[in-house]
Amino acid sequence: MMNKDGMTPLEQKAAYSLASIFMLRMLGLFMILPVFSLYAEELEGSTPLLIGLAVGMYGLTQAILQIPFGMLSDRIGRKPVIIAGLIIFAIGSAVAATADTAVGVVIGRAIQGAGAIAATIMALAADLTREEHRLKAMAVIGISIGVSFSVALIAGPILNSWIGVAGIFWLTAILAIGGIAVVKYVVPDPVKSTFHRDAEPVPAQFKAILGDRQLLRLDFGIFALHMTLTATFVILPLALRDHAGLDVGSHWLVYLAVMVISMGVMVPFIIHAEKKRRMKQVFVGSVAFICIAQLCLAWSYTSVTGIVVSLLIFFIAFNVLEASLPSLISKTAPPDKKGTAMGVYSSSQFFGAFIGGVSGGWLYGEFGIASVFMFSAVVAFVWCLLAATMNNPKYLGTYMIKLGDINEEKAALLATQLTKITGVAEVVVVAEDGVAYLKVDNKVVDKTELEKFSVAEPA
Repeated sequence: MMNKDGMTPLEQKAAYSLASIFMLRMLGLFMILPVFSLYAEELEGSTPLLIGLAVGMYGLTQAILQIPFGMLSDRIGRKPVIIAGLIIFAIGSAVAATADTAVGVVIGRAIQGAGAIAATIMALAADLTREEHRLKAMAVIGISIGVSFSVALIAGPILNSWIGVAGIFWLTAILAIGGIAVVKYVVPDPVKSTFHRDAEPVPAQFKAILGDRQLLRLDFGIFALHMTLTATFVILPLALRDHAGLDVGSHWLVYLAVMVISMGVMVPFIIHAEKKRRMKQVFVGSVAFICIAQLCLAWSYTSVTGIVVSLLIFFIAFNVLEASLPSLISKTAPPDKKGTAMGVYSSSQFFGAFIGGVSGGWLYGEFGIASVFMFSAVVAFVWCLLAATMNNPKYLGTYMIKLGDINEEKAALLATQLTKITGVAEVVVVAEDGVAYLKVDNKVVDKTELEKFSVAEPA
């Protein structure tokens, strides 16, 4: 029985089980961030550059392979690709766990990233949810990524004191195997896997998306944000131990305090940005605070108090931006090109993590800790200039209507009719998909009027 007012139990099961797979995988990737630099000193052939490369290497293979894996899943099925990706991830974790050289860990991290299943999970979520509830499922998955990052920063140092970094890599492999069990026994099987242009990239659209200056600003933004994050964590554990004098076993207390406070503080900013329609002002201000936080770290990394205050500024801004950027992509991208825009955005994020690791390691080795923070501040300043020149976002949401089998003539007629509805700003009807992709003002539009066009099964 369908219920248009809420997700069905099957849709809820799909959303939460797929989110759990993301969490299991991202926990493994993120738990080494706050501890790896300390561990890597013991590895044969370790250099600052190789340490940074090991921290960020997963991002390169992830950025390169996530879109091809998603396209492969259109041909051979979602679950086989997800399971294969988790197996590859587990193998990479085992390689990193058993490596006694820095190069060996770099190889393991590259293999971890090669299990690039993010796009495929999103495609499976689209298979398992109706158009009108797809955004809810994506939101659940997005929240799970943020939660896993926060938990990983706190859990990493604790687990390091219990089982060491090699143990964390082994635990990561076990989590990946647990993810396979979730895929096989918990995630529902889709009745039919089809292409969803709201959740998957369309190769023919890449030129248009890469030529959109507003979207490129946002792509640079997520690149810069994750570059700065990764570069910071190449050296932050060393700064806490060697310069601030904090015992390694107590590092988790810093991350716990920072993450709990920052998560609470960021919520009012997000609400203000959306409800008061001041997204650009909050966004640009947050980028400026990323710059300020990095300057503060460069000046105060020898003090625990200085590091805590700087990190608090950084993560309040980071959390606001991490939540705002996908929303801005959705608001800015043409309604029928959202999947392609998100694919480019996601690849930019992973590539930023790679460049952050490499640049952080190289700068630390050549010029010392402060240079990494200063470089990150410069990148954030450039981003702030670009963000300040972006257009004010249109406060529009994405909405999809299932139309069933229609021809091009019928599609054109429906597009004209939908455009006349109050609150509808953009309409693209794709006959081959049997779906209308809309941009709507959620404060104005009457969705009962929109649903009159839907052929979805009634409640």
